[in-house]
Amino acid sequence: IRVRPLTCTETRRGDRRVVHSLGDGAVHVSAARHDATFGFSAVFDADASQEDVFEGSGMRQLVELAIDGFSCTVFAFGQTGSGKTYTLMGPLTQSETQPTSPALVGLMQRSFTCLLEQSQSRGSDLALSASYLEIYNEQVRDLLSPGPPCTLPLRWTKTRGFYVENQLSVGFESLEAIISLLLQGSQRRRTSAHALNRHSSRSHALLTIHIRSRTGSKHHLPNIFQPSTCPSKQGTLCFVDLAGSERVKETGSSGELSVEANSINRSLLALGHCISLLAKPRGKRTHIPYRDSKLTRLLARSLGGSGITLMVACISPSSRCLSETLSTLHYACRARRVTTRP
Repeated sequence: IRVRPLTCTETRRGDRRVVHSLGDGAVHVSAARHDATFGFSAVFDADASQEDVFEGSGMRQLVELAIDGFSCTVFAFGQTGSGKTYTLMGPLTQSETQPTSPALVGLMQRSFTCLLEQSQSRGSDLALSASYLEIYNEQVRDLLSPGPPCTLPLRWTKTRGFYVENQLSVGFESLEAIISLLLQGSQRRRTSAHALNRHSSRSHALLTIHIRSRTGSKHHLPNIFQPSTCPSKQGTLCFVDLAGSERVKETGSSGELSVEANSINRSLLALGHCISLLAKPRGKRTHIPYRDSKLTRLLARSLGGSGITLMVACISPSSRCLSETLSTLHYACRARRVTTRP
């Protein structure tokens, strides 16, 4: 759980702070008619730095597992304006000409640095590439392909599960190259301003790093045998920036913004439904409805398959956001009960 600081607007308005970290992964919500304590793997309070979140959330271990061939996923989940994009990417002011301060960069850039350090220590054994998608109004769009983002079809096969057809995957070898791809895709993502957030993400974004590594000792083999006798491992590291859940009435949205909000809420509801069913004991599970939305189809492997998944639930400490905060905490409690056998 990550609790963001109160904003200047909230302080001026006289909002009370209703969320308090108790240490050891416990968080307490105290407000009129609501007094509850929740337990999680870790809780990062308002004064926690980006570095604290990276080291304390297990993100470094996730990068190492992805190199070892596992499918690893990181979610940022929460109400609109709760700090999801900041946690994953850092401040939105950064660009290629105006890089952000190293202390403020998010989980993504820190993971890329960690991944490339590991890659260099292993020599040329790792091949890295990235793909970047957004799901906007139930359409899957490629954020890296040249020209205006085009809609791509979502397919399913027995061997691959759900996948996006004709998705562009771009190879990279340096931190500058992958940061450039991240910024290029992020600038094409749909955002809008409304009453709760000046830069509200109107789409779910999925950045996937594909890691292919050849294992086996090269030194004992003649050159002609190397490619065929070294089995390869293929891992993925997927960063999911979910669009914020929101109440249309509070954002003052109308017209197209209202349609977007309803589409976002429907897909988050489908995701919550899948998580609820996955949280049940194995013997009591019924069919998991991944096909209910494009988001749950693309995350099927991360949620219930061979994946290792970290969810960072971002919440606001403001008394005005109490109902959304409680909703996020209950959602995260259900997600914590999901166990898979990767």
